[in-house]
Amino acid sequence: MARVWMFGAHVNTDQIVPGRYAPYMLKDEAALRNYPFVEARPEFAAMVQPGDLLVAGPNFGCGSSREYAPLALKMVEVGAIIAPLFARIFYRNALNLGIPCFEADLTSVLHDGQQVETHLNEGVIVANGQTIQLPPPPAFLREVWAAGGIVPYYKQHGRFPGQAG
Repeated sequence: MARVWMFGAHVNTDQIVPGRYAPYMLKDEAALRNYPFVEARPEFAAMVQPGDLLVAGPNFGCGSSREYAPLALKMVEVGAIIAPLFARIFYRNALNLGIPCFEADLTSVLHDGQQVETHLNEGVIVANGQTIQLPPPPAFLREVWAAGGIVPYYKQHGRFPGQAG
């Protein structure tokens, strides 16, 4: 089971991890796990569990291209992020890090703190006995997620997804 964490629209990278915390993170990358949503939802870092879902409105990850924002989410082992639209560079950074992102609007379907069952490889969430089908992820994305990101994928396969082997 995974917990749903609800967020609004236009969640920017400064809300995910405020820039003023960057110097601390540069000294100790593991410290990143203490800072996701440190001001927007101070309880998040202490209460999030591996596999939990972030569900938000459109334009998730907008703002600056700080890679440490999605990295902080990876370090707390967020299971997936679901939003109708992602900022392009955030989406790419999340892909590179192996964080599943699904483009769907579930803000009126799920609620904060709700417990759901997830089957991310199939793009399925089960909430209150109801099956919610997300856009099914293509095979190359599932492979990158399984590898833990694009660099681990490359190290395992000696190529990028879609390249001839």
